[in-house]
Amino acid sequence: MFSSALRATLIALVASAVAVSAASGLSLKVTGPETVHDVDNLKVVTTVTNTGDETLKILNDPRGPLNKLAANTFAITDANGAVPAFTGVKVKYVPSAAIAAGKDAVTVLAPGQSVSVEHNLSEAYNFTHTGEGAYNFEASNLFFIVDSANKAVPIYADNEAHSAKLSGKLAIARRSVDKRATYNGCSSSQQSLLASAASAAQSYASNALSYANAHTSASTRYTTWFGTYTASRHTTVVSHFSKISGNTFSSYKYDCTCTDSGTYAYVYPDTFATVYLCGAFWNAPTTGTDSKGGTLIHESSHFTSNGGTDDYVYGQAGAKSLAISNPNNAVFNADNHEYFAENNPSLA
Repeated sequence: MFSSALRATLIALVASAVAVSAASGLSLKVTGPETVHDVDNLKVVTTVTNTGDETLKILNDPRGPLNKLAANTFAITDANGAVPAFTGVKVKYVPSAAIAAGKDAVTVLAPGQSVSVEHNLSEAYNFTHTGEGAYNFEASNLFFIVDSANKAVPIYADNEAHSAKLSGKLAIARRSVDKRATYNGCSSSQQSLLASAASAAQSYASNALSYANAHTSASTRYTTWFGTYTASRHTTVVSHFSKISGNTFSSYKYDCTCTDSGTYAYVYPDTFATVYLCGAFWNAPTTGTDSKGGTLIHESSHFTSNGGTDDYVYGQAGAKSLAISNPNNAVFNADNHEYFAENNPSLA
C-alpha cells in the first residue's frame, strides 16, 4: 500500500512527465535578399517550425506571420532605430470565430514540421521618411494555438530576424478604388446583408453618441468598455462617435473579394469609407456581439478621419481587461468602440 504522501508524489511526478513529454514549442525565422532595389521587390519569407513534441493547431491570425494580409506584422527599424510608416490594413478578428471557421483558419504542424509564407512588405510599409539604408526585419512571434478545449492559448516563438539594404523606390501607390461603385465582388444576397448591416451600424453609432453625450460621469456601460472615467477620455470617446455617426454607412464602398475564413473585415485607415469583408463577417448576426453592424463600427473607427483607432486587443474579454489595465489605450481600441456600441448584454 502506498502512503497518501507517496501517492501524491507519484501523481505529481507523472503529471510532470506528461507535461515534459507534451512540451509545445515554435521557432520563427525571417529570410530574404540581403540587398533590395525598389520596395516592390521587398519580399521576405517567414518560416515557422514546430520544435515541440506535439502536433499544434495554430490560428492564422492576420496580425501574425502565417497570414498574408498586409497587417502590421513586422517590427522594422533602421540603424538609428527609425521605423517606416505603416500603410497597411487594420483588421477585425475574433479568435473564437476563427476556431469555429474550421481548418481553413488554422495551420496544423506536426513535431518538426515547418511552413513558410512570403510577405510583400511594400503593401504594408512606406520607407519614404526613413530613406534608403539597412533595415532589420523582425516578425511578430506571438501565436495562438487551439488547445484540447478548443480555446485559443498564446505561445511565443523563438525569433530570428533578417537584415537587408533597401535602395531606389521607397513606396508604392495604393490601389485605386472605383468611387462610383458601392459594391465590388458582392453577390445580390451579400448586398442585401450589407444593406441591413449598414442600417444597424447607423443606429449603433447614433445611439452610442447619444448615450455618451448624455452621460458625463462614470456609468457601468462607459467604465466597462473605456475604464475609469475622466473628462479627457470621455471627450475622446464623444469625438470618435460624433465622427462615426456622421458617416453614411449605406454609401460606403464594400469589397467582398476577401476569402480569409477566420477574419471579419479590414480597412486601409487612410482610404475612407472602403471596407473589405471576409468570411467571418457573413456568419455573424446583423446585431449583437461581434455582429455585422458592430463590425462596421469597428472598421469605421479605424479610419484616420474618424479618430484612427488601433487593435491593441480583440474580443470582449480582452476589451474589458484593457479598460481596467490601460484606459488610455481602451479609448483608442476598435473592439472597445464596437462593444460599447453593440451594448450586448445591455448595460446602463
